[in-house]
Amino acid sequence: MTGTRRVVAAVFLLPALVLLGALVVYPIGYSVYRSFFDQAGTGFAGFDNYTALFTDDTILTAVKNNAIWVVFAPTVATALGLIFAVLTERIRWGTAFKLIVFMPMAISMLAAGIIFRLVYDQAPERGVANAVAVGVHDTFNASAGFPKARPLPMHPLKKGEGGAYLSKEPIRAGQPLLVPLVGVAPAKMPGDARPAQGSPAASGDGISGTAWLDFTRGGGGKPNVVDPKELGLKGLKVEAVRDGKVVASATAGADGVFTLPASADGAQLRLPADNFREPYNGVDWLGPSLVTPGIIGSYVWMWAGFAMVLIAAGLAGLPRELLEAARVDGANEWQVFRRITVPMLAPVLAVVLVTLMINVLKVFDLVFIIAPGSSQDDANVLALQLYRSSFGTDADLGIGSAIAVLLLLLVIPVMLFNIRRIRKEGRR
Repeated sequence: MTGTRRVVAAVFLLPALVLLGALVVYPIGYSVYRSFFDQAGTGFAGFDNYTALFTDDTILTAVKNNAIWVVFAPTVATALGLIFAVLTERIRWGTAFKLIVFMPMAISMLAAGIIFRLVYDQAPERGVANAVAVGVHDTFNASAGFPKARPLPMHPLKKGEGGAYLSKEPIRAGQPLLVPLVGVAPAKMPGDARPAQGSPAASGDGISGTAWLDFTRGGGGKPNVVDPKELGLKGLKVEAVRDGKVVASATAGADGVFTLPASADGAQLRLPADNFREPYNGVDWLGPSLVTPGIIGSYVWMWAGFAMVLIAAGLAGLPRELLEAARVDGANEWQVFRRITVPMLAPVLAVVLVTLMINVLKVFDLVFIIAPGSSQDDANVLALQLYRSSFGTDADLGIGSAIAVLLLLLVIPVMLFNIRRIRKEGRR
């Protein structure tokens, strides 16, 4: 009977063992074997491919980014999942909230990558992240009215510090100030701007001037001369500066006219840089410095729901009498959470954390889709580098196999930890 049972067991296990050998054991063995050969696969390279893993700048960047992923992505996703699971127990619409948070798990990595490629778009009219950033920024610090305005080369204004413009000569009482600027699209002019006045009259002992757009639609205008069809630069700020201090200031009206007091006589005319501040276009989320945190954010958006569901299941199994006993003994909610809830959820948190660590070690889709070509090297990870080395333009299967072996070696300690934890839990 014993021998028969062994034969029957072997017959039932044989298909699974064949598939395991063909799809797991053989590829691993061949990858290890291939990693010791050169690009062509004909010459023995020894450990040269493994040496390249720690000397090539591109691969080192991938290793560094993988370390960032392993440390931050699982930690943040697990922490958010824990917070969501605890908070949803205290709200009436907790089930609906869990459904909404878990929904991204139903989206493929490809679709999530496309979504966040649009979310992080640099143009505020397309990218949600920059639309919010620009909206918040402009609420407190709006852009100037004439961001690209500038004087003509022959105008008696010179460039000052920080983007301001200064007059080359001091201003004098009795001499009208003419401030012609170009570089403002007519469509961007203030809607209530009126034709500029060529010879403004000073009030009392003041010094008057005109600031206008020195551009005539259809042509025919003269530079540095107020032509009939040219509009005033309403809202342009002007200052009189003496010894580096502002002694007077004014703002141009709808017809471009402004008036400075007589105390400005002998000072320099200055157009502050605030007149020409460029509009805020948001954050370069997909630039070299923020592309990796941005992609990690998209990963957390997807997997925080997974963590929340597992932790919520563990939370539902906690003995409520312990929590209530702690509250009766005078513990506040934070103490109950920190001293009782989290320690009792430690096995579940370990499962979530380890699962996500294994998952991020092989992350590929999000990085490949979200990171643009200009910053893909900065967002590079080992799985992406494995793809590029194995199937790129200059494919080197030796390097690709070495990266695959490195990934396997990085996953093995995490898997061993998980196996030991499962066995420990089984003994209880």
